[in-house]
Amino acid sequence: MDVEFTARQVRVSKTLKAGAIEGIERIALVLGKVTVANVTFRAERHLQIVEIAVQSRNHKIVSAGEAGTQISALREALDHAELQAQRFRDRIRTRKRQPKIEEAPGTPAKKRAPRKAAEMADDAKPAVARSPGNKTKAAITVHSFPGKPKVVEPHILSAAEALAIRPMTIEEAVKEAEFRDKDLLVFRNPDGDMFVLHRRRDGQMELVEIP
Repeated sequence: MDVEFTARQVRVSKTLKAGAIEGIERIALVLGKVTVANVTFRAERHLQIVEIAVQSRNHKIVSAGEAGTQISALREALDHAELQAQRFRDRIRTRKRQPKIEEAPGTPAKKRAPRKAAEMADDAKPAVARSPGNKTKAAITVHSFPGKPKVVEPHILSAAEALAIRPMTIEEAVKEAEFRDKDLLVFRNPDGDMFVLHRRRDGQMELVEIP
């Protein structure tokens, strides 16, 4: 991935360029393959301004940051770009999880042909099993039962995948789960309380406090 830098009436250090490349690589993990990335540094009076444009195969992100220093402006622009990338990924996931509509709206429903009264009366009677002979001593009612429900195997995660090593706040845990694309994260806050953060089927994150 090539990152193009533009400096207008300012000087950009190698450290700033390395930080910008690292931030854009994080955004690329969320968006997918990034084709073009441009970072522009400029100044207006006492403000430092950083503008970022990231183009992937399916989406383009443009963000800007303003601060008194170049490093602060760069961090603000990267945070805004990463937030836009996460929102775009969430919208794509929500679309994929929605059930497909088989019939187009406005299509008239098919009407069943009216059944004869004799057929309906026969269906109301329980089925009776009879012997092959002409005469039967007793009639046995036959009942049909539904088959066994299918058992869905649980999705098992190892502790290394779901457990956070260091303490973090709730906001940091949400960012960590989004950045690592995890549906389950077990962590402790700085006070030592344990929480479980997991993603529901509708794509929303849910927090569970463990007593």
